[in-house]
Amino acid sequence: MSMKKAPGNWSGFELAWLVIFTLIAVVFTVMSKDSLFGFTVFITGVLCVVLTAKGKLASYGFGMYNTFGYAYLAYINGLFGEVMLNLLFFVPMNIVGFYMWKRNMHGGKLSIRQMETRGILLTVAVCVAGALLLGFGLSFIPAQNSPYIDALTTVLSVVATILMVRRFKEQWLVYIVLNMFTVLLWVIRTLEGSGEGLLMIVMWSAYLINAVYGYYNWNKGAREALS
Repeated sequence: MSMKKAPGNWSGFELAWLVIFTLIAVVFTVMSKDSLFGFTVFITGVLCVVLTAKGKLASYGFGMYNTFGYAYLAYINGLFGEVMLNLLFFVPMNIVGFYMWKRNMHGGKLSIRQMETRGILLTVAVCVAGALLLGFGLSFIPAQNSPYIDALTTVLSVVATILMVRRFKEQWLVYIVLNMFTVLLWVIRTLEGSGEGLLMIVMWSAYLINAVYGYYNWNKGAREALS
């Protein structure tokens, strides 16, 4: 498929989308009065998801910085579950993903995989069962908000990362569902009075749009690989 490792081969739409994503990061930083470090964490997250949609190996470099940076921000804010998720899962998955993508770059093009029906059904079953079990556990935490939606977004995030590392185009379908429920989660938090809710709704809506484009791009690549 036409996903180049080297810079270049960007369409006007993709360049415009990258600029819009960057502007969103700048606006968020100014409105939330975030630090320069917080901005670097945000912008590397933006670059990571956009480059992943393009099938760029560089996405893992930005992703690694973002993972460590976000883990630090989570630590100083007392979000230790987020710290462990990022350091114990996303850091190793970044390393594994970089290695697996690199060895599957043929002629500068990323080899995209397509799941069989059995794999799709198994993925759905894992997501549903995992979300129900984790949600049940979270429901016992007194200060926990929307335990089952929170659990679903966590499980979907893990599953989507595994599918991304394994180069399955279906990762984007998981990300679409993940982003939709995350938007819903922040809509609920906004209605309950969260000051950061509106900003989070805008950010995750942007990620949702990027996931739709990512699926379009990877689906096109998978069809080309099969033809």
